[in-house]
Amino acid sequence: MGGESSRSQASRRLGRQSWRNHVAPTQGHSLFAKGVQSMALPKITTTLPFEDFVVETDRTWVDWIREADDPKTGHLKPEALDDLMVLDASYGNIGGLFASSILAELGADVIRIEPPEGDLARHFSPFGYQYKGTGLGYLVEGRNKMHMTLNLKTKEGQDAFRRLAAQADVVIESFKPGVMDEYGLSYRYLKEVNPRLIYGTLYTYGHFGPDAGCGKPDYDICDQALSGVMALTGEPDDGTGPKHYNVPTKEGNWMAWYAGGSWLAFGILTSLFYRERTGEGQMVDVAPPEAELRFADYHIQYYHCAGKLRGLVGAYDSAVFPYTIVKTKDAYSFIAGFSDVNWEGLTNIMKDPELRQRFPTIFDRLDKEKQPAIHQSIEKWSENYTSDEILEMVQDYTINRRGPGVVATARMADIKECFEDENWWERGVFDKGTDPYYGEVALQAPVWKMTGTPPRTKWVCRPVGADNDYIYQKYLGVGREQLSDWKKRDIV
Repeated sequence: MGGESSRSQASRRLGRQSWRNHVAPTQGHSLFAKGVQSMALPKITTTLPFEDFVVETDRTWVDWIREADDPKTGHLKPEALDDLMVLDASYGNIGGLFASSILAELGADVIRIEPPEGDLARHFSPFGYQYKGTGLGYLVEGRNKMHMTLNLKTKEGQDAFRRLAAQADVVIESFKPGVMDEYGLSYRYLKEVNPRLIYGTLYTYGHFGPDAGCGKPDYDICDQALSGVMALTGEPDDGTGPKHYNVPTKEGNWMAWYAGGSWLAFGILTSLFYRERTGEGQMVDVAPPEAELRFADYHIQYYHCAGKLRGLVGAYDSAVFPYTIVKTKDAYSFIAGFSDVNWEGLTNIMKDPELRQRFPTIFDRLDKEKQPAIHQSIEKWSENYTSDEILEMVQDYTINRRGPGVVATARMADIKECFEDENWWERGVFDKGTDPYYGEVALQAPVWKMTGTPPRTKWVCRPVGADNDYIYQKYLGVGREQLSDWKKRDIV
């Protein structure tokens, strides 16, 4: 921390070690004493020619990287964000939770701060289903976090938060603009307490601009709608008959929230890198619609340069075709053969040279009036085979080079099929273990496979305020007697 004495820095390190002993006594000790704040990047000074390097080549690349990336040994390796303290005060917002999940998976010590009654997000779950009193949406993103309660509307709560922020590296919040400022807890206040603090925010309209002060709550569906991406998702009227779903369609998950959380975590990580060089913190302001709009590929340019809107395309495509979903004998499959040579390959597999002759060039196949006929012809063929049979035909054609072109195909898997897929379990895509609070739970594992500092899931979640005694005593010097009084006064 800027201006800290050597003694206070040492005390802080001891506090963090105590944290690790409290929450994960069986975890391997980190090899990094100060995580990202003390890592010096070595300069490469070797002048050896490439052929003089000694590289292990007695194993295949697949065998080598499998051992280097082995998810089963990840817990034995150091953590990239070891000794980083994060306060997650987001409320009713999966994006904020996801941002702190990313940091927690990479080794940060995340303190999840909820109001005394718990976060509204604890009720986010399909069809009202609760698992041991917790909604599944929260259960997924409660991972690796200590949980405390604190009423930020009270003077005592605000003072406690300020004292925590003085010790923290990162704060995350998702309140409407101005709310934390009214509490004296916004970035402009906290940076005076802690100049090294990185302060991350998520809100639909961001924290400035004509709409920032409108007072609307941040909902994922609003974020999707405002991003423009929803207007690109859905089935078009292709002239093949009436379809009641010829309307824009929301994405099947909380995509805008997850996009916002991803970009927020990215901004926080780059801010840490900047702080390492300058000693200065900063605020990271992310609006989820902006985050999702960044994924809108060429659509802004298509409007700006050509003055046109693509509209709904569904299973068709305006850039390449065929690049589509077709029905098979037992499921649905994606199939692509969009360049002219790959189109030849697909029609060879289909044994339909006439179809190739009807639509010989990519420009013929990009005509939106012709795409329904192309799609129907492919689907007429694909419905005679299972998805696996089509995959076998494609692999046989490609591997044995039975003709020009490369065709891509993949069975459309549902969540059950994903969960049972041997490939994903081999790669550690899912974590399945026994949690002291929730019993056996399977979670999506951290995405990254890293040879040096792999992320990990240490525990699933915590009930509301599960770590109050530890956090209040360790970081705030609040004993059980005072904590009991605060509970009676609705401060905790």
